[in-house]
Parts: sequence; structure tokens; C-alpha cells
Amino acid sequence: MTAYALAHLHTPNLHEDVLVYLERIQATLDPFGGTFLAHGPDVEVREGEWPGTVVLLEFPDKDAVRAWYDSPAYQEILPLRTNHIAGSAILFDGVRPGHDPAKMAAAIRATQQG
Repeated sequence: MTAYALAHLHTPNLHEDVLVYLERIQATLDPFGGTFLAHGPDVEVREGEWPGTVVLLEFPDKDAVRAWYDSPAYQEILPLRTNHIAGSAILFDGVRPGHDPAKMAAAIRATQQG
């Protein structure tokens, strides 16, 4: 199942270290099949608050995204970003083919009625 890494970058700041991080990140993604789906776009907030911007990466599966994040190559460059940009990062699975939210609701209801 496809998996993702999402970073919510609260304080985008183009410090020299961040530019080096940007120059080096693709080489850390390639061995794990990681690709950018979104990288710092302007966001249109429709609900709540969303300071900053977003980065969304796609990987073949959860093992690949975990292996990338924990890899020595990525861990080496990570402080170049985190020392200058406040934010949060999460790793998560996508949905399986044929995902049906109505069936999901029914399954949740069934567990609540037990």
C-alpha cells in the first residue's frame, strides 16, 4: 500500500542550510522510491489555521517511508532543515484500492453497538 510523509512547515525560512538540504534531499529519496507530490505550495486554508506550507512525499509502502526517514543519509541532512524551520512531520499509509468510506462508517457503527 502506498505510504506518505507529510511535513507541515510553520516557518519557511530560506537559510543557506535549507538550500543545502534542498540540494541534497532527492538523493536520499531515490533509493527508497520516494517522490515529491507537493513541495512548498501556497495553501488555501478552508478550515482552521495552517501557518506556513506543506511538503508531501509518496513512497511505495510504509516500510520504504520509514527506511528513508531513518536512513543515515536523510538523518545527516535533517538538521539543516529542522534547525531553521519549525514544523511537524508525519508518516502514514494511504488507502487501499476501492476504499469505501460508507463501509468504514458501518464497521465503526458495528463496533460501537457491541
